[in-house]
Amino acid sequence: MFFLGTHTPKLDEKGRLVLPAKFRDALAEGLVISTGQEYCLTVWPEPVFMAEVKRAQAMPMTHKPTRDYLRVLLPGAETATPDKQGRISIPAHLRAVAGIERDVVVTGVGDRVEIWDPQRWADYSTGAVAAFASIDEAPEA
Repeated sequence: MFFLGTHTPKLDEKGRLVLPAKFRDALAEGLVISTGQEYCLTVWPEPVFMAEVKRAQAMPMTHKPTRDYLRVLLPGAETATPDKQGRISIPAHLRAVAGIERDVVVTGVGDRVEIWDPQRWADYSTGAVAAFASIDEAPEA
């Protein structure tokens, strides 16, 4: 499973998102929606989410950033299974965190999918593209 591409669907009146067709098979067995970084939502295939949780839990609990990460990632997370039309419900508390109303940007980011408010995505991607354009690393000897 490898997610890539950018899509611009709309949520329906019940807060449901129709997943892009090319993402559906990889998410059909179950997924987890959680708070993402930069105020987006992250949709993980359930096994990938569980691997991420295990990775984070392997860090010492005396490490404050680890505690913070788990405290943001887990309490608001929701499990879901897409319906026959490929729809998932985005809970209101997660929509509020991401500032999502009706229009969304759905991006494939390798092992996961992100859901963004269009303006937040535009602001973030403008800065990220500029930073990407200026990367100039020296080759390793």
